[in-house]
Amino acid sequence: MGNQVMGIAKPAVVVVGAGPAGLIAADHLSRRGAAVTVHESMPSPARKLLMAGRGGLNLTHSEPVETFLGRYREAEDRLTPVIRAFDPQALRTWCGELGIETFVGSSGRVFPRQMKASPLVRALLARLAANGVRLQTRSTWTGLGEDGALHFEGPDGSSQARADAALLALGGASWPRLGSNAQWVPLLASRGVAVSDLQPANAGISVSWSQHLRERFAGTPLKRIAITVGDRRIAGEAVVTASGLEGGAVYALTPELRARIANSGRADISIDLRPDLDLENLRQRLSRPRGKQSLSNHLRKSTGLPPVAVALLSEPGARPADPEQLAARIKALPLVATGFPAPERAISSAGGIMWDAIDDTFMLTALPGIHVAGEMLDWEAPTGGYLLQACFATGLAAAHGAAARLGL
Repeated sequence: MGNQVMGIAKPAVVVVGAGPAGLIAADHLSRRGAAVTVHESMPSPARKLLMAGRGGLNLTHSEPVETFLGRYREAEDRLTPVIRAFDPQALRTWCGELGIETFVGSSGRVFPRQMKASPLVRALLARLAANGVRLQTRSTWTGLGEDGALHFEGPDGSSQARADAALLALGGASWPRLGSNAQWVPLLASRGVAVSDLQPANAGISVSWSQHLRERFAGTPLKRIAITVGDRRIAGEAVVTASGLEGGAVYALTPELRARIANSGRADISIDLRPDLDLENLRQRLSRPRGKQSLSNHLRKSTGLPPVAVALLSEPGARPADPEQLAARIKALPLVATGFPAPERAISSAGGIMWDAIDDTFMLTALPGIHVAGEMLDWEAPTGGYLLQACFATGLAAAHGAAARLGL
């Protein structure tokens, strides 16, 4: 079934999906001696990766590995051996082999020195081409035949591909216009693969703002805050939008917010607008004579709150004038989140192929010879480099599994 090289057959591998998981898998398998063909439904590869690169391409994070692994929460146990085998330093080394220098930013996040994805994508595609990898774009996977052949639809009609192994890296349900459209879900579910519902992750939340706040402050950042949902508190930043809140501090709380909204249609959140000041310090500051200043000006000058934070203090109801009550509201501003956008409008998605549907080589137990990787699997993580790290690491793990099965 594979190609012939000096009279020796090279095992044929089909990789479906030219995102980070699929491309690193193709890289590994081609270097191990497989004849690899990559099918991509979009007109060009790595579109979501290139879009991420517009913000600098946060590849991974430099924090201690134990802290890093905890970011994957419920999936930590399954992802730990995978990420330990291809950890953040290994990802940086791999980039270096492609000629892409990386650096650690002030936040601990890791970026390419050029702060974009296109050089990395070009270098990787060049190495794939040099290793004989074929890239077929505008080739959409449409399912499996009873004989195990992979079916595709393209500009020239339907086609089939037979291979010694296949690796699916089709993404989740976010950013469908870039290729992650979750059309694979019914195709695999119909063949007995257990798939949990795909839901939004790293998504903004809906909050019913007053007209004043919506018109005056939409798009304004909230820096150096802390948000609490239940017993989980996250320090960071957020952005007020016309429909609610988004940003890193919100994204990290997506699982808690999603569970509460699904259960009762709402999630109560609390925002500490000055986490660096304790309640008594704030009370003392607010108790100073304000003279002829308005309460808003007094707030800004005595507490250092920006105008957007001062405006937020009136959202739960009339802003209290009493210094103790006002200090309490600054430290625990109560808001209600009422919803999430659809998964396609989120940065990433949760849910996917359940872990008990694959073996330790990332092969589907219901479909021997078919390996899976990336956001197709049931895991989620906050932004900060954790998403790409897990996509690369699971892509490589699935490639190792396929290579071992093929004796490479």
